[in-house]
Amino acid sequence: MGTWNSGRATKRIDAKIDSLPLKDIEIKEYVRETDLAGLSGSTAYRVDGVHLYADILNLKDILNVTTVEGETCHKRTLRFLNMHYRAAHRIIAAVESIFVDFHNQRLHTVFTKPYDDEAKRIHRAVATAQLIIDVLARTGEDADHPAAKVRVGIDTGKALAVNNGRRGHREPLFLGRPANHAAKRAGGGSAQGIFLTNEARKAIGLAEAQDVDKTPLSAEEIAKSQQAAKLDVTVDGVVKDWAEDLKNNPIGDFVFSGHTPPFSTLDIETLSVKNSRRQDAASIYGDLDGFTAYVGTNMGTDAGAKHVVRALHVLRSELDAVLHEDFQGRKIRFIGDCIHGVLAEGTAQTTDAVETISSMTLCAAAMRSSFQIALRRLKEKGTDASSLGLQIGFEYGPITVTRLGMKGGLVRCAVSRGILNSEQEQGRCKGNQTAIGANAYSKSSHGVHALFGDMRIRGDLDYATALDAMAGKGDAVARAIKSAAGASLLKPQSSPAAPLSFPDRPAGPTKPGGFA
Repeated sequence: MGTWNSGRATKRIDAKIDSLPLKDIEIKEYVRETDLAGLSGSTAYRVDGVHLYADILNLKDILNVTTVEGETCHKRTLRFLNMHYRAAHRIIAAVESIFVDFHNQRLHTVFTKPYDDEAKRIHRAVATAQLIIDVLARTGEDADHPAAKVRVGIDTGKALAVNNGRRGHREPLFLGRPANHAAKRAGGGSAQGIFLTNEARKAIGLAEAQDVDKTPLSAEEIAKSQQAAKLDVTVDGVVKDWAEDLKNNPIGDFVFSGHTPPFSTLDIETLSVKNSRRQDAASIYGDLDGFTAYVGTNMGTDAGAKHVVRALHVLRSELDAVLHEDFQGRKIRFIGDCIHGVLAEGTAQTTDAVETISSMTLCAAAMRSSFQIALRRLKEKGTDASSLGLQIGFEYGPITVTRLGMKGGLVRCAVSRGILNSEQEQGRCKGNQTAIGANAYSKSSHGVHALFGDMRIRGDLDYATALDAMAGKGDAVARAIKSAAGASLLKPQSSPAAPLSFPDRPAGPTKPGGFA
């Protein structure tokens, strides 16, 4: 059972701000062959590049192939993703784009070559997108592990590249419009194809589209890009290498076990196909609302970009601290300006659903309280990020946590119906709202139920509000926290001083020979 208090949060936030003085933050221009994998937390690069997001549209179909969300559908889903990850990895290596991340069904990669030629970069991205679509159409195995249906979004322009991963999971991040808009085009509908923003369309001489999410490139437009890019990799070549790798390094059977809560003790970097975790848990997404506009407004000058870097690191670090330190949950990954994490209460075999959902409700409320403190403290230290909001969504259900991909380059993967739903719940929020998924709502305590109402969404839900309201409705977790806090107030702060006494011996000078 976790808890939060403003004093501890303020101390953490101040320490993080003090660790990032503006004078120590470096903003650099990306130049040829810059290695973005080794960035420090106080360095950012302005990168002029083309961003490609590829979404696998039929992931949800695989997850829903069985009525019950049991081991079978999770094993099928993870094998389905693993096969396609391996194929996509080969394509990215062959076309020399920068691999950013796989986030479940979503791939992000960036093209910086050829340097000084935006149009050629876009043609290369379009040709690569079609290569991904064609290859993944052939990397299915059978009805249980079908070919992937892919939708690609592409945008071009300058973004800020930062890196704030830890230990074995260094996370390259690109902040700003091109990364955000490419992701939106990829997630902008259910139709397959390649969708460019109007900025990207204009850069290669195409007419602007009235609705970019409903205007895929035509076969003729794709062929022109393929001709201009002249990729020296073919669909047959990638599929042949992929099949050979699968034969020599078979994926094997996924082996699941439960993790004994709390999830804060889970070392994700040790997970693999044969050492995966699966149990009921709560999944949460917390996304900074308005951050793309904030980056766009400030990244043009070094002074402004430094504030972007500081605000990002302070805000996300504190959201992670609330989840990990205060409520003993676990961050799966940062996705741009968003955090995804999980939390469970109970045992490795049996999750306590009601307690887990109550704890996650309080964790979400504590995130908002910490977020407000962080905005205030940043402003007092010269970084005004008050235009930002925080959208939070969470859901409950069976989850898997593992690592997938190529040997030596495994990436974290946590996927389930509940995880997809928690992201959707976050997506329906405004910058001051928190939403709870339908399954979590149905299994929650009366206190949580009353907090969110029939629409399952609540504005300005901070920690004090949630704790008082839940405790007032008899929520066991909230009542236990308040009871513990009350007991702490009644308890003496320190033991009383011992009565003044003198040793039963003759008194004498403290030093031989008299007073010093």
